[in-house]
Amino acid sequence: MRKIRDVLRLRFGEGLSLRQVSASLGIPFTTVSDHVRRAKAAGIGWPLPDDLDDDALEAQLFTSASPEPGPRPQPDWQKIHLELRRPHVTLMLLWHEYKETFPDGYAYSQFAERYKRWRRHLDVVMRQSHKAGEKLFVDYPGATIPIYDGRSGEVVFCAELFVAVLGASSYIYAEATRSQELLHWVTAHVHAFEYLGGCPAVVVCDNLRSGVNRPHRYEPDVNATYSEMAAHYNVAIIPARSYRPRDKAKAESGVLLAERWIIARLRHQRFTSLAEANTEIRRLLEWVNARPFKKLDGSRQILFETLDRPALRPLPPARYEFATWRQAKLNIDYHVEVRADRHYYSVPYRLVGEVVEIRLSAATVEIYFRHRRVASHVRRYRPGYTTDPAHMPESHRRHAQWTPSRIVSWAEKSGPSTAQLAEVIMAARPHPEQGFRSCLGIIRLGNRYGTERLEAACGRALAVRSYNYRSVESILRTGLDRKPLPDHAPARTHPSHVNLRGPDYYQ
Repeated sequence: MRKIRDVLRLRFGEGLSLRQVSASLGIPFTTVSDHVRRAKAAGIGWPLPDDLDDDALEAQLFTSASPEPGPRPQPDWQKIHLELRRPHVTLMLLWHEYKETFPDGYAYSQFAERYKRWRRHLDVVMRQSHKAGEKLFVDYPGATIPIYDGRSGEVVFCAELFVAVLGASSYIYAEATRSQELLHWVTAHVHAFEYLGGCPAVVVCDNLRSGVNRPHRYEPDVNATYSEMAAHYNVAIIPARSYRPRDKAKAESGVLLAERWIIARLRHQRFTSLAEANTEIRRLLEWVNARPFKKLDGSRQILFETLDRPALRPLPPARYEFATWRQAKLNIDYHVEVRADRHYYSVPYRLVGEVVEIRLSAATVEIYFRHRRVASHVRRYRPGYTTDPAHMPESHRRHAQWTPSRIVSWAEKSGPSTAQLAEVIMAARPHPEQGFRSCLGIIRLGNRYGTERLEAACGRALAVRSYNYRSVESILRTGLDRKPLPDHAPARTHPSHVNLRGPDYYQ
């Protein structure tokens, strides 16, 4: 309006031409001409009356000469605001529905403009546009809840408060967790989905270490366990950009709400367990969600029932089983180590030297190579080895089958004397494995001489107390197995020699 006053002053007060006024004020000639024409039509000259303010001047200069139209039907802006949160609903669609009911209503441009004006009167939280069932915002506030020892009264630890807020209804969920570690972070998500009775399409999280390994503006590296949980519930994880609080404004407002109406209200209570704290938090949570809005009708609970709940995706049949992931390079012995248990698990030997991914749950150990599971074992919580024979090379597999009982069972196929000789040979060694080769050599003699002759030769070796492969092979080669056994075994006698003192010397 200052420019209009200057136009009127220079034209009517100073008597300048229209072009001189245009050049002096730096505005188009046509604009100066229009202002002067409107002033003459309204009977306005210079100087202006002292009580003529800008609004009154604008009303006299720009009032339309056409008759003022009658009042038009006003849309229900609150209903329109809520309808816009439903999936696939647009302002154009709502305008068409408005015009079907009121043909003499506003044109689309006025409809959209008046809705924007109405929306400016809402607070920042309610002014944001979110589709029903689309986004769940999660975060941890800075404040904590102390958990005390029931006997000493000392603080054992300070529980963190996990907060989740739905975008469309601002419906809030909160839970006290022991810490922000991965186990508690993922478990809190599972509990939030179960509390809501369904899953959103997107979870917007902060860049805390438990959820995001490496923050990035375009390609953040989401934790493998967190990603697996999201895939189980068919949810997309979208970390907010660093130092961009508007990306998760709902979470910030939900955190502020939780700090004021949950943590602050619990400041005088002393909890001795997480379960006790969560029971009280659940009670306050129901009160917060049922609390009426200030500038809208209804509450978070009502909006959740009408908007978000019908749009949420159903929960999967089974709850997510927490598991951690890590990478390891397969050693030459084709085993990977779970350091927490000091236990080694086998992987197919062909992957020696490759980097594999290990998924550790409470009950199983699964090994993946290029997103394909190549091994699965029952988890053992004690030091040792778990080996699947199918993962071993053929030569190792045959060697692994050599056990004392297996050797004896092979020897029994030739006869009881052969089995007895095998037992005696292995028992005579410091370690049974040292006698495996002798026993296998004896068993293979049956392929050359036949099982009957081998059984007879082993019987003769037992009778003469000659427990080795060479004796059995010599008996078969010389044909002694065909001769009758001696009536009794030769008695052991001491050698006689002039240089030997004999046992009597030590009496």
